[in-house]
Formats: sequence, C-alpha cells, structure tokens
Amino acid sequence: MSKVPKSFAAYKKDSHNWITLATGEYYPDILKDACELYKPILVMFGQQLKTPESSIALFMQIANVSDGWMRIQLARVFRKYVSPETSVEMLKNKTQAKTICERFGKGFRPIQKVQAAYETRPIPDEALCAVLWEYKDRGKKGYDLTDKFFSIFRLTFPDLTIKGPERAGKDILMGEVFNDYPNPKRPVDFAIYDYNGHDLLAIGLARYDSDRGGAQEDDRTGGHQNCAHEILS
Repeated sequence: MSKVPKSFAAYKKDSHNWITLATGEYYPDILKDACELYKPILVMFGQQLKTPESSIALFMQIANVSDGWMRIQLARVFRKYVSPETSVEMLKNKTQAKTICERFGKGFRPIQKVQAAYETRPIPDEALCAVLWEYKDRGKKGYDLTDKFFSIFRLTFPDLTIKGPERAGKDILMGEVFNDYPNPKRPVDFAIYDYNGHDLLAIGLARYDSDRGGAQEDDRTGGHQNCAHEILS
C-alpha cells in the first residue's frame, strides 16, 4: 500500500484535482435574469431617493423597509452608490442603523450627488444588476463542498460521528466542545467523534472560496492558522 503524503507540498502536482467541485454561470448569459430580478430593486431605490434631505435620512428610510429581502437588496444598492466603506453585513442589520449613521454617516456621499449619479444610469442598469447577481449565490460553492465532504466522510467512516452545519447553519463553538476552553466563542466547522458520539477525535475547519458570502477573516487560511495555534496551546 502506498504511503499517504504528509505535507501539502506533496499534493502540488495534482492540485487541480483538489479545487472546489462546483460550476459557475456564464457572462453575459446571466444579464436577462439579473435585470428581471433587480429592476424592481433599482426602481424602488430611485423612489426612496426622491424625498430624503440627506444620505443619512435615506439610509434610515431604507432601514425601515418592512420586507427583509427588499431591505437587504436596497442596502446593497445603497452601499454601491453611497457608502462603499461599509459592508453589506453591517448595513442589513436594521437594529444598528442609528449606530452606523453615527460612525460612518460623515463618509456617506451627499444625497444630491447620489441623485445625480442615479439619473445618469438606465433602468435596468445592466452593470449594477450583474454586480448584484454575484451576491445571489455566494456561499453556494462552499455549501456544496461541505455537503460533499460530510457525505464522503460518512461513507468512508460509517462508525464515526461527524457534527456541524452541512450547509448553512450555526457553527460549532469551542465552548460547547470543551467546558474550560479559554475562547468559548471560537467557531469551528465540524467535530468528529468516535462511534459512541462522546470521545472527540478531531476538530475541522473548512476552507471555502473567497467569493462566498461569509468569507471573512476566520474563514481564511490565516484565521485558520490562528485557530489551530489557539486549540493546540
């Protein structure tokens, strides 16, 4: 039986076999569907632009939109037109709207410039619709990869137990694994136990594509290295 390589360098020659097993969509094929989906969002954003006296007032207006999906899409358009320094994750949290305005409002583009910029673009705006379309399935590749990993693991090791979110879902917190863990809110992607489901064998961290929706610091290799050092110490 051949020996299993012990370092990542040993996999370099066939690294093309280890990339994410997921396909994407072709451009400009996506434009028709993107424009149909996001045209109502852009139209509503234009309606929201007509009355507020400032960009802060515009954001507070958007934060009060009752439909959650619509509010998030409007926040994405707001970010492109008004506040590129704020993240979508931040803007879509309606309970933090006042705090966001206090901290970032001075950097918002003046409402008159936003209105003028909006008027220069066609409806639907193909360029912006294509950008927004990129958000629609972000995370899918990562979820597909995790889903396949869980399936392969269960087929290969039927006597072991693997726990964690297989697609979207709450991460496992290290404080739930070890009662005395010094950083109890440290998230990990999965935990592997022996056949009885009690004795911990391994902690897992998934490496997703950087364009997925939740690709933040603790999902990148640097964050994983920090986590590994923390766990081992």
